Amino acid sequence: MDALAELLDGPRARGAFMLRSTLAPPWSLRIQDEAPLTLLSMVRDEAWLVPDDGDPQRVGPGDMVIFRGPDAYTVSDDPATAPQIVIHPGQRCTTPDGTSLSEAMDLGVRAWGNDPDGPAVMLVGTYQMRGAVTQRLLAALPAMAVVRGDAWRSPLVAVLQEEIGKDEPGQDVVLDRLLDLLLIATLRAWFSRPDAAAPGWYRAHGDPVVGPALRLLHDDLAYPWTVADLAAGVGVSRAALAQRFAKLVGEPPMAYLTGVRLAQAADLLRETDATLEAVARRVGYGNAFALSTAFKREHGVSPQDYRAGAATARPLARDVQMPSTCAEPS
Repeated sequence: MDALAELLDGPRARGAFMLRSTLAPPWSLRIQDEAPLTLLSMVRDEAWLVPDDGDPQRVGPGDMVIFRGPDAYTVSDDPATAPQIVIHPGQRCTTPDGTSLSEAMDLGVRAWGNDPDGPAVMLVGTYQMRGAVTQRLLAALPAMAVVRGDAWRSPLVAVLQEEIGKDEPGQDVVLDRLLDLLLIATLRAWFSRPDAAAPGWYRAHGDPVVGPALRLLHDDLAYPWTVADLAAGVGVSRAALAQRFAKLVGEPPMAYLTGVRLAQAADLLRETDATLEAVARRVGYGNAFALSTAFKREHGVSPQDYRAGAATARPLARDVQMPSTCAEPS
């Protein structure tokens, strides 16, 4: 398993918020839902993306956008159009003065907008996930990443557009998996740009020495790896691997492995009921005490306190499955 697959394998989409928006001008959406990650695909017409900090960007058909939360931003037909709709945490939509628009904008199954025949059509998928493994990926992204339609080709948008309006058994799972695939395809395109500031672990996967070493680590996190083991596994000297790994990835092999293990442990604590001893064994620590010591040093809290905090946060509106269009205010 490579590093990108590892990052997406734990906190993948579960009941992600999916929507097909159809809009007629003038329109402007103020997004302040605090979601950690959102994908937007422009299917028809154009839109302007207006971050709170940064210049507006125009997007057209075929363009893909990744928004990294929790910062707010605006999507509109024109940068000068004032926000008419505000999307709050829990996907609750209102006017700027707080009047609910949940019924007025409902156009059917996962369909939403101000005009069913409007010229602007976009697909939106919002991840509600929050987890340490995810943070390793989010940290590598800007607040807004735009992949132009002429820079990539994928059939996934067409498939998602076809599936998003269906109301069949298991449809939420189908859409979750499609969103995951679309995210991976978009990330590949983003990181593969000539001017991309891709994270070291991503670039290093193309290296003939460090790439195989990374795959060895990710294939078996629980193994008691040493630099010597990794060097033998990829057929180079220990010194050569250590120097090359640190140069490309940005940290020594064992420091990288510790970060991945503790991030995986955080996800397991948040997502499962596994005992601390079981989590420790799964991520390569000999016992619960060893994991607790390393975990507290990395995260500032004990594994037990981290799990308790995650359990407290689960009922929040932005972490539960949302309805197919804007939610009613609670």
